[in-house]
Amino acid sequence: MKITADENVDFGVIINLRKSGFSVFSIAEECHGISDDQVIGIASQNHSILLTEDKDFGELTHRLKQNHNGILLVRLSDLPRRDRIELVVSTIVSHFYELEHKFSVLTSNGLRIKSALK
Repeated sequence: MKITADENVDFGVIINLRKSGFSVFSIAEECHGISDDQVIGIASQNHSILLTEDKDFGELTHRLKQNHNGILLVRLSDLPRRDRIELVVSTIVSHFYELEHKFSVLTSNGLRIKSALK
């Protein structure tokens, strides 16, 4: 189970996903400062779900129809850090296979999973 974590993903999420058995490629650790196109390209090459807090990926995938293996957009700035980390990790653990090839948004109100456009 592979995840590519965009550079804006809290490192606590990355650590806890790794502890939960996920293979996490961290943009911040490996290639900080690359473009969004490059980030989505790495996630596609790695056959991994992209985890991000950057809503620009919605435009890349919907309007520009960029291919991906799944994107989870996290919008939890209203929660304390500990709660954000716990919610992101538990959501991925519980819903990983549902997130594949979908564009999903996680908010404090819940998880929305949309079919990816092809």
